[in-house]
Amino acid sequence: MAKLTKNQKQAYAKIEPGKVYKIREAAQLVKEVTFTKFDASVDLDVRLGIDPRKANQMVRGVVTLPHGTGKQKKVLVLCTPDKEEEAKAAGADFVGLDEYIEKIKGGWTDVDVIITMPQIMGKIGALGRILGPRGLMPNPKSGTVTTEIGKVDKFGIVHASIGKVSFDAEKIRDNAKELFDTLIKLKPSAAKGTYVKSVYLSSTMSPGIPIDPRSFEE
Repeated sequence: MAKLTKNQKQAYAKIEPGKVYKIREAAQLVKEVTFTKFDASVDLDVRLGIDPRKANQMVRGVVTLPHGTGKQKKVLVLCTPDKEEEAKAAGADFVGLDEYIEKIKGGWTDVDVIITMPQIMGKIGALGRILGPRGLMPNPKSGTVTTEIGKVDKFGIVHASIGKVSFDAEKIRDNAKELFDTLIKLKPSAAKGTYVKSVYLSSTMSPGIPIDPRSFEE
């Protein structure tokens, strides 16, 4: 396991072990545990008690955040030539492969989200030292960050950007509540048992802060 930096140690020290925070507390704390030199994105991760492999348990929808996300997101899709038209039709701002890999190696990172294909992950592995610190490295276990409800992966986890660290805590809380409330409204009728299993708030490269789902009702 990699050693924690001084800033990372300070961040973890601010999060009380075993404590589950109210969203109002977490919205302030996420600002205090973020040490990036850039205006980091704030994300809400919600694990749902669904099986997204079943069509009648899929969660799909759109949410309009009351305070926006802080900027328009630019999407780069690194894909094989046969998938380029599909990516463009889906609204990607930049589409290609080798030419963008070379641009990134040269220091270009003027995008907010990078999407790629499993079979070419090996090609972009060398970009980790550039993309990792900026939170841009594609990860098969994480969903794509959008202004819509995040992609639900095979574990039933929703990932979505809800703002920037520069937002005041109240705006972060308002946006988080809007997304959470929308997820509750979109609960599939076929979902049984506990619908919301866990909620975490985090920023780019910060620790995750566990949140009590009931606090969204306060």
